[in-house]
Amino acid sequence: MDPNLIMLLTIFALAVFVGFEIITKVPPTLHTPLMSGSNAISGITLVGAVLSMNQSHPVITGILAFLAVALATINVVGGYLVTHRMLSMFKRKG
Repeated sequence: MDPNLIMLLTIFALAVFVGFEIITKVPPTLHTPLMSGSNAISGITLVGAVLSMNQSHPVITGILAFLAVALATINVVGGYLVTHRMLSMFKRKG
């Protein structure tokens, strides 16, 4: 098995574990504001997906990059909509 693949899978597993631990420690009252703001960070995933298109396995990389772009776009748009809805709650009525 390729040592680079093992290293990448290890990093992925650690990232999943750390992300899960961080999300579960956030109190429910702060979860929505924090998540709606941090969803914009998925723009980094979009950049990473575009850069990964340049790898040596074009079919596998293309499929994974397409999935990453689709899911990150959904995350960014969802974060924007949730943030917009939250901010509209604080507007003065007429």
